[in-house]
Amino acid sequence: MKTQQLVTAGFVLFSFMLPLRASAGTYDQLYVFGDSLSDTGNVFNVSGGLVDPTKAFNPDPPFFQGRFSNGPIWVDYVGQQLGLTPTLVTNLSSTTPPTQGINYAFGGSNSGLDNAFTPGLPGVLAQVGSFTQGLQANKQTADPNALYTIWGGANDYLFGNITDPNQVAKNISDSVTLLAQAGAKNIAVFNLPDLGKTPYASANGISSQLTDLSASYNAILATTLGNLSLIPGVNIIPIDINSLFNQVIASPGEFGFTNVTTPCVIGDLNSVRAGDYTVCNNPNDYLFYDAVHPTTNAQKLIAETVLSAIEPKSVPEPSAALGVLAFGALGTAGVLKKSKVKSQKSTKLFNY
Repeated sequence: MKTQQLVTAGFVLFSFMLPLRASAGTYDQLYVFGDSLSDTGNVFNVSGGLVDPTKAFNPDPPFFQGRFSNGPIWVDYVGQQLGLTPTLVTNLSSTTPPTQGINYAFGGSNSGLDNAFTPGLPGVLAQVGSFTQGLQANKQTADPNALYTIWGGANDYLFGNITDPNQVAKNISDSVTLLAQAGAKNIAVFNLPDLGKTPYASANGISSQLTDLSASYNAILATTLGNLSLIPGVNIIPIDINSLFNQVIASPGEFGFTNVTTPCVIGDLNSVRAGDYTVCNNPNDYLFYDAVHPTTNAQKLIAETVLSAIEPKSVPEPSAALGVLAFGALGTAGVLKKSKVKSQKSTKLFNY
């Protein structure tokens, strides 16, 4: 498999200052599996936002229309360029069936079967399992012309007290395996940024621990998922978020940021829901909107990284290669029946 590459810092900066470029992609659907970094309204809807936004898990304000940010997130930006708007899981009761894909991501999702904050909501592996089981029940296969994205793991470390990156990497690789076995051909897999550099880690004195876990996880993920790249016809697209965030934090001014260490929104989850919080005057100068979530300007950089990875011929030849996130067939026949990853509910700050 040809190694995909990360867009250079200069190209990211140029793209950041201009509108997102048009994409020549031919994907006919977009399927999203993940946590709050990819959630465009699922947890907002189920936690009361449709009835009363002030009762939602992520109320609007200070958050934007069910996103964990101050504006659109990478799913919105990428979908805009692909001409696709995935239907929310909580909107599937609509009389109009989804034709452009589905966003299964829920804020708080762990990499496995459950949610770090809300019992009953699915983790990333459970999201993928729900999708593939639905296909099997209807005797269908996954759309080979769709783009499938998987991004998870941060909640396991930030709020789930997970210290074994092997299990988290296996959950993600099992998710990819299920998609590949169902017929998915184009699967984008995100690694993790350095969680030790989030304001949450600094505030709780766990920066060193989370930095080590992030690095170990990213390395294990690439190794653990190695063999699946050998499956003919499956296009694994690595999305190197770790390198992107390291570049931004090292040279914030080059990306238009003045603050990459503290959050724009000050207040824990309970205080925000009670309306007791403060918001900075210039959120787009910040990398982090709250203690763990990027601002919409940072989300735009993530989107550019995704677009340049799925359309390698449409960008200049980059100078820094990504490590290949290849994956191995790990025998996932009974994976959804395994015991759930234990997680603890946290009310400090926000879920990732």
